[in-house]
Amino acid sequence: MNTAEQALRRLELTIVRRLDGMLQGNHQGLLPGPGSETGDSRVYVPGEDDVRRMDWAVTARTTVPHVRDLIADRELETWALADLSPSMDFGTADMEKRDLVVAAIGAIGFLAGRIGDRFGAYVLHERFLHRMPARAGRPALYGLLHSLMDAPRARPAPDAPDLAEGIDVLASARRRRGMRVVVSDFIERVPDLDPQAERPWERPLRRLAARHQVLAVEVVDPRELELPPVGLVTLTDPETGRTREIHLSPKVRAAYAEAAALQREGTRLALRRCGVAHMVLRTDRDWVFDVAQFVLRQRRMAHLMHRHPTAAAGSGARR
Repeated sequence: MNTAEQALRRLELTIVRRLDGMLQGNHQGLLPGPGSETGDSRVYVPGEDDVRRMDWAVTARTTVPHVRDLIADRELETWALADLSPSMDFGTADMEKRDLVVAAIGAIGFLAGRIGDRFGAYVLHERFLHRMPARAGRPALYGLLHSLMDAPRARPAPDAPDLAEGIDVLASARRRRGMRVVVSDFIERVPDLDPQAERPWERPLRRLAARHQVLAVEVVDPRELELPPVGLVTLTDPETGRTREIHLSPKVRAAYAEAAALQREGTRLALRRCGVAHMVLRTDRDWVFDVAQFVLRQRRMAHLMHRHPTAAAGSGARR
């Protein structure tokens, strides 16, 4: 058995042992919520039902407000956008950022596959956006992960597609509603340090989220947040290949940490404006624990949001 095969088997075993039993319920994925297929109509219950699900045709015929329930989909297609641009070939802790991309894609793919969903991916790599068809089953997912692991380190390319173009393709190519996952560091080639500024990928992601359930996985290395006190260093921009010698004085390190914090805050605010779920994975942390904590937190929030209208209606009735 080769090294790549062993790594994939360890990845699957880790996911099955530590994530699958903890997170899976009745056709539940990484993000909780109703399905997207329409079911039967029923009478609208004020304070409990979402008016956006109003069935206007039945309401007009019966003159009584009706809503249409959503039922859990079966045999869904989950699509991921994996960022393997040059900035992902970097890591100073337990793994490189590209290893976390494979881990995140593997976790989502294995969990989707165990409940029968098909899984496909688009991969940003150098000057191309590669498409991996959506297929069900363990062999297909192994093939996809093998392709990600075997991809050579990306070389700087001036005309390479950026994250916004990848999200646009992901939104336009697959129209049927489902789950979409974007795994990237969300670092632009020319960073904007204004946290309130619109990011280049923000509008495409907002369009994607208008139709699909979207999970954004931000991959971070600790050296992208702060620099060590090591004196004179040579830094290389992975996207352009340009190098520069810099003396890491306390002033330079403080300015760098401030700029990094502003960049991450801008990413957080942009993802929040898009209305997508945001999960952060770091190369110096246990990514399985972080995935589990994220999913449990999302489900707890969904449960509270589901209970809130009923509680509010009950308190109103008591008054």
